[in-house]
Amino acid sequence: MIAAMPENVVPDTVGGLVLAAGKGTRMHSLKPKVLHELLGEPMLWYVHQALQPLFGEKYWTVLGFGADQVLARLPDVAQRHVLQPQQLGTGHALQCAWPTLREAELTHVLVVNGDTPLVPPAALANLVHVALEAGASVAFLSIILNDPAAFGRVVRHSDGEVAAIVEAKDYDRAKYGYPTGEINAGIYLLQLDLVEPLLQQLGNNNRSGEYYITDLIGLAKAAGHTVLAENVSAEGMDPQDAILYLGVNSPAELVTAEEYLRRGIASAWAARHVLLRSPDLVRIGPRVQLQPGAELHGPCEVYGQSHIAQGALVMSHCWIKDALLDAGAVLHPFSHVEQAHLHAGAVAGPYARLRPGAVMEQGSRVGNFVEMKKARLGPHAKASHLTYLGDADIGAGTNIGAGTITCNYDGTRKHLTKIGEHVFIGSNTALVAPVQVGDRALVGAGSVITDDVPEDTLALARGRQVIKSKKPAP
Repeated sequence: MIAAMPENVVPDTVGGLVLAAGKGTRMHSLKPKVLHELLGEPMLWYVHQALQPLFGEKYWTVLGFGADQVLARLPDVAQRHVLQPQQLGTGHALQCAWPTLREAELTHVLVVNGDTPLVPPAALANLVHVALEAGASVAFLSIILNDPAAFGRVVRHSDGEVAAIVEAKDYDRAKYGYPTGEINAGIYLLQLDLVEPLLQQLGNNNRSGEYYITDLIGLAKAAGHTVLAENVSAEGMDPQDAILYLGVNSPAELVTAEEYLRRGIASAWAARHVLLRSPDLVRIGPRVQLQPGAELHGPCEVYGQSHIAQGALVMSHCWIKDALLDAGAVLHPFSHVEQAHLHAGAVAGPYARLRPGAVMEQGSRVGNFVEMKKARLGPHAKASHLTYLGDADIGAGTNIGAGTITCNYDGTRKHLTKIGEHVFIGSNTALVAPVQVGDRALVGAGSVITDDVPEDTLALARGRQVIKSKKPAP
């Protein structure tokens, strides 16, 4: 494995370029390949995370198929992207980006593929460092595989020097000999001044009719330039780690890459004293923050910018995204939480659904089959079961009976229901917003509340019970 290198070794004159214009037909999907997700984040997001420590904002992304979808999902890309109107190969993508790279006054560019979500920043920094030290006009990462499959083969001269990279479908054993298993990982460091004349010489006389970056190796060698292949497996890399450098080209490969990432994240949090029960069933996104002493029971999923504090408990079969669980908060099984905040000691579930804007303050409780959306449940207030609280503000110590709903939508607009402190709302109550219920009020079960209820009063809004004989009149 490559040892970690300081991330600041990359000079300011080196930038990055991500190739993300392809359709990815083998994914059998209507969306661009680079938008397929691992643990809640698109593949392209991970590649950007690898480049940012090296280049800051000095990198660009080539978009093509589904560019509008990519920009909608990752709006930051809009500031630094290049369009490839027709997808005519990696070499053509580089040609489309070349004017932008030149305007940035770079001396070198690191080219990576947008479908390599696991690529290590240290390996990228190492390639830059080695290539600059060698004065290479073209450098690339290579890997040795027992089965080179459909990857481009690295061809070397008898003295070990790189001769060319040949795409698998164009590899002629009679011409090049039996493949050694050394393949091109698709990550390049290019010296702009020397490569620019070669870029115009790229042709598409191959079985795909595309322009390949790989042809730059042969052109550079023919021009007498230094070409370097940095073999990242030369130091005994585990074969399973090859997935770090190879692109995702199918649903099966996506799942394999995601599982590799999931295991690494789970192991890292366990090492930081987060308690993961059934860790093989816990899925934690890369932006999640957990404090030592947090406890998660698998199976469960935590994504986005969620934060789970020390002493918080997430039980099995929960799904969490962009949520905050403070110290001592408890999420019982089969609960769904998104963009919600459980303050210290709050308890939700089982089978709770906390939608965006739901806030449970200290010691509040939400039971089974309770849904909250854009609603605040005050300290020690509770809604134990079968309740919908939407666009609501509920005071401290209030009890919401089973079957209560806040009728927040009139067909055109949403309206607020405000319930004061220490209120008792009887079961099967409908509160038709906008409406307010004052402190310490009591609302009888089965009521439909359409007018404000003053504090310290009893509200009944239901028909009088009538009892009649079951026998028909003579």
